[in-house]
Amino acid sequence: MGIFAFKLPDIGEGVVEGEVVEWMVSVGDSVKEDDPILSVMTDKATVEIPSPTDGVVKSLVGEPGTILAVGQVCIEFETEGEGNTSADVPADEPEEVVAEVEAPAPEPAPEPAPEPVAAPAPAPVSTPTPVVVAAPGARPLASPAVRQRARESGIDLSGVSGSGPAGRITHGDLDSWKEAGSPVAAAGPSRTALTGVTEVPVIGLRRKIAESMTASYSTIPHFSYFEEVDITDLETLRVHLNASRTEGQPKLTYLPFIMQGLVKALGENPVCNALYDDEKGVVSRHEAIHLGIATQTDRGLYVPVVKHVEAQDIWTSASEMQRVSQAARDGTASLGELTGSTFTITSLGRMGGLGATPIINKPEVGILGVHNAVDTPVVRNGQVVIRKMLRLSSSWDHRVVDGWDGAVLVQRLKTLLENPATIFM
Repeated sequence: MGIFAFKLPDIGEGVVEGEVVEWMVSVGDSVKEDDPILSVMTDKATVEIPSPTDGVVKSLVGEPGTILAVGQVCIEFETEGEGNTSADVPADEPEEVVAEVEAPAPEPAPEPAPEPVAAPAPAPVSTPTPVVVAAPGARPLASPAVRQRARESGIDLSGVSGSGPAGRITHGDLDSWKEAGSPVAAAGPSRTALTGVTEVPVIGLRRKIAESMTASYSTIPHFSYFEEVDITDLETLRVHLNASRTEGQPKLTYLPFIMQGLVKALGENPVCNALYDDEKGVVSRHEAIHLGIATQTDRGLYVPVVKHVEAQDIWTSASEMQRVSQAARDGTASLGELTGSTFTITSLGRMGGLGATPIINKPEVGILGVHNAVDTPVVRNGQVVIRKMLRLSSSWDHRVVDGWDGAVLVQRLKTLLENPATIFM
């Protein structure tokens, strides 16, 4: 039998380290070559590492949240043959390796037999303490600790009977009041102050989101711009296109129309379709329009990218948006599908809301938030009518995008959505 020490492989894309998301094996497990053993996160892509050999897991390095360097030993196998003696763990490796078998703890020495103890004398019979209720308008007698507990529990001490000296209210009186004599008990179950705390490690994607949001918000001076769009005519067109779509064509939501509208609006305002390298002091304005679609998954927020929307029709945009969003939800999106956006759309969908201040997806210079569409009474030609209104929230990097530029883009998009035929002209 030999030992096979496996080092974290080079995952590509210039990655030099990865964060342990999940171990799929435990010490003592038998594995076959190519069985999944480890899930590692790099940037926003999660990579599954397969086993390089057949064998029995002897030790693991790192728990979820641990950062492993490429080339660092992360797992050891016991294999047939000599193993790979060249993959030794460096002498300065942190002592994170979990041993296969732990030494048993020493048994405690037997305790000496207890000496006989005399039976206690009968307890004296006590006379019940009289219960006193404070006179109307008088301040009830209670210690500061009892008063604080009463405030936290929402108890009015003027209605509590005190059993202490001179009618002082005790903690036991509060317990009795809550169990039997309180208006809460008469109306239903008593409420108890909760003190539990659950600690959740910030690891994996949540750590990446935290780092990204901190870097974006702390280095980018955001300004936000809000607008309301009448999409009544767009809704009519959307319903018509969905009713007449051919087999294989996806069902259209509002987002594909917004994507196609952004193609025109961003093309006319290239300062908004750009990436800002603040270290070099260079703004790169892109002709290609690669739209990030913020997607909520059960693992956190991902931003898959629809590439070259300027070269797509509305059906292709809808299909690609659905494809990359589903890949993000399934955890099958590649690193290339999660990077390279030049502008991002974040949709609150059915959550709606009156407005938001979305955080820019650095190094982009703008982001568009889309809320739900609501039938709303509005004034048209002096008459109150019901129109379908959609709210938009946008944020911009004020270092490179002036307020005027951000407003111009949103107003151009508003015009296109309120006159949907012009999107396709």
